[in-house]
Amino acid sequence: MTKLYSYFLFFFVCFAASAQNSIIVKGTVVDINTQLPLEMATVYFTTVKDSTIIEYATTDKNGFFSINMKKIDKPVFLKVNYMGYQPFFEEEKGLTENKDFGKLYLLESVNALDNVVIKTEAAPITIKKDTLEFNAASYKVRPDSNVEALLKQLPGFDVDNDGKITVNGREVNQFLVNGKTFFDKDGAIALKNLPAEIIKKVQVSDYKTKKEELSKQESTSDFSSVNITIDEKKNKGFFGKILGGYGSDDRYESSLIMNFFKNKQKISVLASSNNINSTGFSMDDVFDNMGGGRNSKGGGAQNSGSGRGITQSHLAGINYSDDWTKDLEFMSSYNFSNSINKNNSKSEQTSFLPTGNIRTLADATTRNENTGNNANFQLEYKINPTTRLVIAPKLNQSRSNNRASSSSFSEDENGNELNESTSDSYTEGSTTNFTNSINFNKAFDKKARNLSFVFNNSNSKNDSDGFNVSETIFYQDNKPNDERNQNSKNNTSNDAYSFDVEYTEPVTDSLRIRFGSDFDWASTVNDLKTFDFDAGTQSYTSLNESLTNYTTSRESSVSPKMGLTWQKSKFTLNMNSRTSIVGYDNHSLYLNQQTDLNRKYVLPFGNVQLRYKFSRSKNLTFKYDYSNALPSATQLMPVVNLTNPLNSITGNPDLNPIEKNSATIDFKNFDFRTRAGYSVYARADYYNNDVVSTSIYDDSGKRTTTYVNISGTYMTSVGANWNQSIKIDAHVLRYGLGLAGSYSFDKGFTNAVLYNAKSAIVTPKAYLTYEYGDVLTISPSYSLSYNETKYENYSRDASSNVIHRVNLQTTTYWPSNLIFGNDFGYTYNSSISSDFKKDFYLWNTSLSYGFFDKKLYAKVKVYDVLNQNQSATRTISSTSIRDEENTVLKRYVMFSLAYKIGNFVSNEKGRKKRG
Repeated sequence: MTKLYSYFLFFFVCFAASAQNSIIVKGTVVDINTQLPLEMATVYFTTVKDSTIIEYATTDKNGFFSINMKKIDKPVFLKVNYMGYQPFFEEEKGLTENKDFGKLYLLESVNALDNVVIKTEAAPITIKKDTLEFNAASYKVRPDSNVEALLKQLPGFDVDNDGKITVNGREVNQFLVNGKTFFDKDGAIALKNLPAEIIKKVQVSDYKTKKEELSKQESTSDFSSVNITIDEKKNKGFFGKILGGYGSDDRYESSLIMNFFKNKQKISVLASSNNINSTGFSMDDVFDNMGGGRNSKGGGAQNSGSGRGITQSHLAGINYSDDWTKDLEFMSSYNFSNSINKNNSKSEQTSFLPTGNIRTLADATTRNENTGNNANFQLEYKINPTTRLVIAPKLNQSRSNNRASSSSFSEDENGNELNESTSDSYTEGSTTNFTNSINFNKAFDKKARNLSFVFNNSNSKNDSDGFNVSETIFYQDNKPNDERNQNSKNNTSNDAYSFDVEYTEPVTDSLRIRFGSDFDWASTVNDLKTFDFDAGTQSYTSLNESLTNYTTSRESSVSPKMGLTWQKSKFTLNMNSRTSIVGYDNHSLYLNQQTDLNRKYVLPFGNVQLRYKFSRSKNLTFKYDYSNALPSATQLMPVVNLTNPLNSITGNPDLNPIEKNSATIDFKNFDFRTRAGYSVYARADYYNNDVVSTSIYDDSGKRTTTYVNISGTYMTSVGANWNQSIKIDAHVLRYGLGLAGSYSFDKGFTNAVLYNAKSAIVTPKAYLTYEYGDVLTISPSYSLSYNETKYENYSRDASSNVIHRVNLQTTTYWPSNLIFGNDFGYTYNSSISSDFKKDFYLWNTSLSYGFFDKKLYAKVKVYDVLNQNQSATRTISSTSIRDEENTVLKRYVMFSLAYKIGNFVSNEKGRKKRG
């Protein structure tokens, strides 16, 4: 405890000393003609000698700015940038005391266009209509940092310990490189593997679908999109990284990524292979591919106690993009993947019944192998200045083979044996899936007049061939035992086509109406044949009719639709409605009996979205959505599924469509001046005719299950997040608080008795990051998850569980060539069964040293230093409690070498820069 107090006292003294060397400068930015304040103008100071940015801020709604900065005794420039205005600058001989600059006047640029920027040096932050742009050179990062490290320095950005990135409280779901995808939509590969030194700008905007982007419609998404722009000076050349490592218990890792850039043409190649649970390509700077080394993302779920097995994975891919002509852009990627997962699991489940509970103990050993080939393409053609066509086909092919051995035992709450079973199975399967999207958009001379066509198709085929040997013994009712030795062949095909046509007409400058129609067609065919083993022929030739069925489902719909957008300076209102006229035809052949279920529906849909912008960085969003969904063919058709000897499932042809009402309210506010922000949201979903399963248990614990409609179920959720960043000289402190909660009401039938379950979940968290220059990073965090469910008409009244998670990440970069990283976590699970360990520590450490100007790094890493890692989880539902434990990675030591390659060509001087 004394060390802890000393630690905080040290930081307090550092901050106090920095404060004594600080001054505050302030002022107000206004329009010289109107005298009106200019909000979100960028005010910053640079050195006169080399234009290095010293400090910056943005103005509030009153045009006011205040900057806390250290004293400067050499000449500096005060500069002000604002979109559409001439830049302002003023030289100061020095700043050694507090100063009020009063009013700073900006002059509007003549004939300034919305998207025209006056060419001066780049300001740290620029606002361009709906886009927030950061100048990467204004934010200092370590020379060997990646893009993710750069994003952590940008105001408004938050990268949590799970790798989720938000901007001003809004989650980022798309990362682009020079406006194009980089292997995948989420951009994790770009964040982890592109060096920060080649980045010129980071642009943030609302995420738009391709249709919204082409037709220049307002975004209806709650997500953000980030575009990373590469510096033109470094847009020629190549760079990459090669890694290889080997350790104890035959653990290994290897990876390679190479990028070849030539102006608009970009080619990236990657490959990786490891057996340490890293299934993607998202390396950490300190721990490389080590699963759970730095956080729980990318196969590192061990840290949260949710890992399932140990995975050996292999990955190879290539990404290519180019502008073939000024009007034709092409993007493509291909990935090959192979993964083998091995797992041993055990579980204990208590199933709730009105008259008593059933306790089931189970264990399983599994081996699952999956091999995939994925190819993605996108061709964007500008037919003329007002017409664009985008075609994006994708082809995925995969093969799998899965082997499993399992056993289970069930008893009632008095300890009476109900049933036990054993099973050995092996299944091979293949899946081919082709999807395509065609977007055509025509803009007319009149602003906002627009015509769009969107065509989508999805065609998939799945074939599986499985063998199963099982025995189920029933101890009650004199029920005969269930013995099987079978071969099942299942062939499934799914085809779906949709066509969307929409015309937009501007009524006034602020009001637009849309009308059109959706046309949808979908078909599913499922052909299952099961053969029993014939002892006479020693082959699987005897057709088992009770486990053989043929079903088809076809759905076609026409959906006329209409919508409007009303946009003012402060708010945007979007309203949409459509009515689907649906034909739903289902057919089954089971036990030589044909069943046809053909129905027609008229289903209404509608949504409204209102966004109100109090200022450029403060906004409120309200959404309401009304929708209907049809039950699946499996839920409808009277076909008995006897695959599980302990659960027979039958469809219900009397089911009605599911009706859902959803409402969301969301408020976000980030103050760039103080670098602090918060967001709050609330959501509610209410269901009528929700489809739920209902089961009847016999005396041996065997279930007979079907589906029914239930109305009045709902789920609500609320959340809030607050964060702030403080920078004083070399000291940077980022901290925040988060809170998430949900309450749900669920009900159904068990043994023909109506039950209900009321569940509440509360998850608060607190996190902090302290950085001292290029020397030290410390990131502690804490989260708690409380889950309570109360029951009615069960023999159990309530269940609850509390999980505490504490994490401490530290990284030191001193001496300059030495990097020492640690990730220490503690997890405590309060109510898990006594057969499972309630808590564990997970400590990972990495020590590396850079050679040859930090091109080569030699590393020693230890995973699970204390050898305590485990995966024990508790799941509480409305009908059961389940405790489960799976195989996890345990302690190993690994030695690795990582080599960075770089060679850029400067466009300006024709000289090479080697990195």
